[in-house]
Amino acid sequence: MSVSEDSKQVRVGVLALHNSKETKVILNAVEDLGHQPVWLRRENTSVSIEDGEVTLDPEVDIIANRLLLSNSEEPAEGMGLAATFDHIRPMLNRPKSVQTSIHKFATAVTLADWNIPVPDALLALSNERLNEGRERFGDIGVYKTAIGTHGGGTWKVKLTEPVNPRVGNRQAFLQDLIERDGERHRDLRVYIVGEEIIGAMRRYAPDGDWRTNVALGGEVQDATEELPEEAAETALYTSEVMGLDYAGIDLVEGYDGWYVLEVNPTAGFKGLYRATGRNPGPYIAQKAIEHVGGTVEEERVHELATTLDDSTPSCMPSTARTTPEEVPLIGYIEEVVVSGTSGSTSSLAKSDTGATRSSIDTSLAAEIGAGPIKSMTRVKSGSVKGGKARPVVDLVIGIGGRQHTVTASVEDRSHMDYPLLLGRDILQHYQVNVRRRADIDQVNASHGDETEE
Repeated sequence: MSVSEDSKQVRVGVLALHNSKETKVILNAVEDLGHQPVWLRRENTSVSIEDGEVTLDPEVDIIANRLLLSNSEEPAEGMGLAATFDHIRPMLNRPKSVQTSIHKFATAVTLADWNIPVPDALLALSNERLNEGRERFGDIGVYKTAIGTHGGGTWKVKLTEPVNPRVGNRQAFLQDLIERDGERHRDLRVYIVGEEIIGAMRRYAPDGDWRTNVALGGEVQDATEELPEEAAETALYTSEVMGLDYAGIDLVEGYDGWYVLEVNPTAGFKGLYRATGRNPGPYIAQKAIEHVGGTVEEERVHELATTLDDSTPSCMPSTARTTPEEVPLIGYIEEVVVSGTSGSTSSLAKSDTGATRSSIDTSLAAEIGAGPIKSMTRVKSGSVKGGKARPVVDLVIGIGGRQHTVTASVEDRSHMDYPLLLGRDILQHYQVNVRRRADIDQVNASHGDETEE
C-alpha cells in the first residue's frame, strides 16, 4: 500500500539494538501503512557534530524508543543514548519517562504522589533499616529488585528471615503481597497506546509459581471486553502520569480495589496477541506517523492489528544480516557472584553444556538465602534410573558484570569440587572455552607475583 501523492511520507525510526519480535512488528507495520521504516541499530546509525550542527544518519522524522533497558547490564548507557536521539528528533516514550518506569520503586513513588493506588512498599539502603521494617508486611511478602524483567528478580518470601537491600548489583525492596480469596495467583495487563486501550488480558501463574509473566509460562485470557471500569481508568491515568506514549500497565485486584504493580515501557506483544488477537504494533506505528503530520487509513491499522507480522523487515541493514553478534566467552571453571534474598558471595562454578538447568549446593543456597522453594523438578542422573526430584529456587548469578536470573535446582554438592553448576539456561548466552579455568588461572597468577630473594 502507498500513501496518496498529496500525503507526506514519514520516515519512522525504531531505536532498538536487539532483534525482538516487537521491533520487527512495528517496522513492518510502518511499511504496510505506506510509510518508510528505519531500523536504528549499531550497524547503521551515527550522530555527528560538525561546526555546531548535529546530524543523524540514517535520517528520520520521528523515533520510537524500543531500547530494552530493564535487563541491560548498563541501563545508564542506554538512557544516555536515548537522550541523545531525543534531542535530535521527536521521540515516543521519551527517556525521562522510561527511566522512571523501568525502576519499579520510582514508578511506585510517582504513582503514589498522584494518588494512584500501589501496594505498600519499603526501600532501604541499609540492611538494618530494611529488616527493621519488614514485620509490617506480615509473614509473607514480595521481594523485588528495583530493575528487572520477565519476572526476573521477583520473589515471594517468608519475612521471618532477614532480607538484603541488594541482590547482586541491583537495589531491592519489599512490597505487600496483594491476593484475593486464595485463588490461583493472577493479575491484569492493560496495553495502552496514546489514550486508547488496545487490549487487556488476565495472566495466571503457572503451576508451582506465583508470577504471571508470559515469559515464565503464565497463561493468558482475553479481558478486553469485560475490563472493569475502575481498572481501565486506573491504567489510562497511570499511562498519562508516567508520560508514556505506549505501555503495558500491570494491575492486581485487592479486596478494596485495583492496585498498579508495574509499568512496562517495552511490554511484549506475544501474550496480548495470544489472548486477544490484537497486536499493538500498528497503533504504535500510527501514533508515530501522525505525530509528525503523516496520515494513515484507520481501517488499515485495525486490519494489520489482527495479525502479528514479525518477519525480518525490509529495512534491516544488510550488515546486520551477515554479521553475527559478538558472543562473550566463559571458562570451564568460572568465578561468579551468586545472590539470594539475604546476601551475595563469590564462588567457583563449573560450566556444563549437557545440563539444562543450573544447580547450587544446599549449603551455599542457605548461605545466600536462595529461595523460597518454588517447586520440585525431576533431574536425570546416570546413577539413578528415571532421575530424582529436587527443589528449585530463583538465583541471580553475576558473570563479568552480566546478571542472570535463573531457576536453579538445589542439591548436595559437598562431594563435588564446585558448589555451582552452570547449565544451558546461562551458557546459551556464551561461548565456553574449556581451556580457561579460574581456579588454575588464580594459582598461576599468584605464583607469577612471587620474587626470588
